[in-house]
Amino acid sequence: MNHPQVSGNKWWKLKYNLEYALKKNLTILTFGGAYSNHLYATAKACNILKIKSIGVVRGERTLPLNSTLAYAESCDMKLHYISRRDYKNKGQETVLESLRDKFGDFYLIGEGGTNDLAIKGCAEWATMLQNELEFDYVCLAVGTGGTIAGLSVGLDKSKKIIGIPVLKGAQFLESEIRKYKTKENVKLIYDYHFGGYAKKNKELLDLISNFESSYSVPFEPIYTGKVMFGVLDLIFKGYFEIGSRVLVLHTGGLQNFVGNNFNPKFSYF
Repeated sequence: MNHPQVSGNKWWKLKYNLEYALKKNLTILTFGGAYSNHLYATAKACNILKIKSIGVVRGERTLPLNSTLAYAESCDMKLHYISRRDYKNKGQETVLESLRDKFGDFYLIGEGGTNDLAIKGCAEWATMLQNELEFDYVCLAVGTGGTIAGLSVGLDKSKKIIGIPVLKGAQFLESEIRKYKTKENVKLIYDYHFGGYAKKNKELLDLISNFESSYSVPFEPIYTGKVMFGVLDLIFKGYFEIGSRVLVLHTGGLQNFVGNNFNPKFSYF
């Protein structure tokens, strides 16, 4: 609903970063994997605003490009590929210095778009949600932790925030989220990663397909499908108090998945 390409939480995480880069006339450099929703959204947003953009991609260039990277290039984002080892160390000054040597000065936005300005945007989103809707819980998928941290900053402490990490072994996110002066209203539930990032099984795919056919609401299996699966499972297990109002945030990123047919046979429907 925010924008067909700069979708979901990406709009809010990028809002103040784009404003800053535009004001200072800076080139944006950011990081992502081959199917990064963040690269896709950043490329489009920068294209609209006539901001130069560079996407640093994990791994080697493989042709033909997948739809995400092809779209980023079509939006005039310059793609640069680095080894998985260098990508793992992308925050180290040696890696950043090599990128400056190649591209000149740039405005750095981290993987997934999480930084102080992203927190500011997501906190603003939280305030808008709180003013427009009545809810007791808000649930969302968690990747780098920026969106859930911003929601905690922006929401009243009475609102309970449930995060579903999509990574296996994502307990490190607890400390990452706390860096941003969050309230004590955040809980991460680690039971719905389906084996790790981008891992999936038939049960998850059936839920996605059945939900779309039943309610015309599409999900994808990397982020939004996992949070919806988790919320439904928690409801059936009695996690939420009877009468609670549960808000599930759809964080977008559907470019690779809309319209897929997963043969619905999910027992919740």
